[in-house]
Amino acid sequence: MPCGAASHTTRTAPHARVPVAERPFGAACRTAVDGSSVTAYCHNPYPEPDHVRLHIECDPWWDIDTDGASVEAGPAQTVRLTGRCWKEVRSAWVSHQR
Repeated sequence: MPCGAASHTTRTAPHARVPVAERPFGAACRTAVDGSSVTAYCHNPYPEPDHVRLHIECDPWWDIDTDGASVEAGPAQTVRLTGRCWKEVRSAWVSHQR
């Protein structure tokens, strides 16, 4: 090494590993009811997929409530979920699963 030259050693820190349970998770969903029809749009901004599912509770006792199929919302993906009742919708919501 020439006189006056400095020796530099570059060290990098190991990549931080965040446990899966602590990582941000979950698609943002907007649910709209129009008469007896329900539509939900879910957008997943995170790098891990979110399995979303639409649940609909119908108002008359004889109208069958529905739990839709699970749909994967991948990273940066928007999915559309739909369902309906025969008459009125009492409530509708979306569930999430890793």
